Amino acid sequence: MNNSPRAFILGPLLKSVSRSFYLTLRILPTAMRDPVGLAYLLARAADTIADTSLISPQRRLELLLSLREQVNGASDDGALARIAGEVAGQQAQPDERALLERLSEALAILPQLSRDDQAAVRDIVTTLTTGMEFDLRTFPDETSGQIVALREFGELDRYTYLVAGCVGEFWTKMTYAHMPGTLKAAPDTMFALGVRFGKALQMTNVLRDCARDLRIGRCYLPETMLARHGLTPQDLLQPQSSARARPVLCELLRTSLGLFQDAVDYTLHIPSTAIRLRLACLWPIMIGLDTLVLLARNDAWLDPQRISKIRRNDVYGIMAASLPMVASNGMLRAWTARRMRAIEAEIGAEISAAVRP
Repeated sequence: MNNSPRAFILGPLLKSVSRSFYLTLRILPTAMRDPVGLAYLLARAADTIADTSLISPQRRLELLLSLREQVNGASDDGALARIAGEVAGQQAQPDERALLERLSEALAILPQLSRDDQAAVRDIVTTLTTGMEFDLRTFPDETSGQIVALREFGELDRYTYLVAGCVGEFWTKMTYAHMPGTLKAAPDTMFALGVRFGKALQMTNVLRDCARDLRIGRCYLPETMLARHGLTPQDLLQPQSSARARPVLCELLRTSLGLFQDAVDYTLHIPSTAIRLRLACLWPIMIGLDTLVLLARNDAWLDPQRISKIRRNDVYGIMAASLPMVASNGMLRAWTARRMRAIEAEIGAEISAAVRP
């Protein structure tokens, strides 16, 4: 049994803080696990800093930027101790505290990776923390009672790249590096599809979590979209808001479906013999599309008590259902097409009702 700090950080600690992602990580080809797992841990620590609302946004930003500097090779001037001292104690979950307290051990793994993997991990953590920085600079203190919205769709699109689309790039880079010859498509094609894959997952998160985000002052639904339907961010807190904002939901669901189609294409570019890599891509697609189905059918999607979320038992069901079809392009296309038709049917019904005389 390996009791080294590296084994603990990338084993039990990673498992304890990554939840469902750990299932995906475990089926990845062995060579990809350490750089992907380390990148996840560092990003998770950064996200915990950014989300600790008991600390002022300005101080969170300072600590976040100091962690980014550490990841990028700055000498430790006590930054990690400050993060542990100021943030770890605010965490209700012991695993989150442990991660923040053992950041120095996690960072010590970085120089043990290959030079290319080190650069890739630094790049992805830098980009992800830029998305977190955007949140902290854009939105008000969670306790202020104010709501700030993104201005236009381009801002939302950029945000989804910073916090998820970039992960598709990183994932693709890791695949080319550690599974050479697996991806037959041109790198430009795979990187572009990978970005849209990540954006698909983040758009799902934005729509699913909208009600809760609004109550901490964050409206990711662009003001220009809301204004077209006579809405303001504050209107979305009203009891009748789900029905009034339904056209906005439908528009963003359509956008999400286009992104998911590219996510499916990305997965189908992976050879059917690369079962582990295919499963690692297929599971988030299946969970994401099932979440969009729930959203499309949820007539109270802006009620924080009725969040459209896939239950853990359903996740295990999805994983079981994926096994018979993972190697079949035809079965994968058929399953995803059925989910997309279900969403389109709900959206189409809304449009029909809206134009009916």
